[in-house]
Formats: sequence, C-alpha cells, structure tokens
Amino acid sequence: MKNLPMILSVLVAALVIGGAIVFSQKPDGSGQVVQNVSMEGEKQIIEIDAKGGYSPKLTTAKAGVPTVLRLKTNGTYDCSSAVTIPSIGFRKTLDATGVTEVEVPSNIAQGTLEGLCSMGMYNFSVKFI
Repeated sequence: MKNLPMILSVLVAALVIGGAIVFSQKPDGSGQVVQNVSMEGEKQIIEIDAKGGYSPKLTTAKAGVPTVLRLKTNGTYDCSSAVTIPSIGFRKTLDATGVTEVEVPSNIAQGTLEGLCSMGMYNFSVKFI
C-alpha cells in the first residue's frame, strides 16, 4: 500500500496525456487538417481515399449543392474497396487503383451522408451544413 499514491499518480498522468492526444486529433485521425472539399464549376468535389479504411473519416461540406464524391484507390485490395452509401443506393467494388465518381444530387446533400465498406469495419461521413 506504500506505492498506492505513486501508482495513482502514474494512472492519472496517463489519462491526462491520453486525453490530450485524443482530443487534439482532427476527425481523420491524422492530427492534420485535411482539405478535401473543392468547387469545380457548379459542383462541390469531395475527395476520399479508400485503402485500409477511408480518409478522411469525417468531412464537412456545404448543404444543398450538387456534389461529387471522388473515391480514390491506390493498390486497395481490402474491404474498403467495396463501398456502400445506403442513402443514395450506391454499392460498388472499386478498381484496385483509380478514381470513382459518385454523384450526390443537391436535394440529397443535406444532413449527414454515411458510407461504409462491405464488412462494416470502415466508414466515412459527410456532414452537410
């Protein structure tokens, strides 16, 4: 019992440091701000990498704008190549390397759009505001 204060101090320090790391991360988990939304003419383009999951996992975009999801693969052979976006009825196995564009009409570009892999292990969200 003599070491109890030291053990508690170490545990508290670990929790504080761990919490600081978790809360300092950006939504994609990399700790970096990801610029994956751009405009091309009248369309909003959102780029999402698919390999070992999706990056970024969370995107914020403008609501009510015709949108194209640009799903990019580069040597992707895991389940993240089999993408499902239930709210728009999209389901496709992507090429191992390439770009697949998915149209999201402006009336669907509202709220949150969820995408996931065939096994449900990996997901991504686009929050339209």
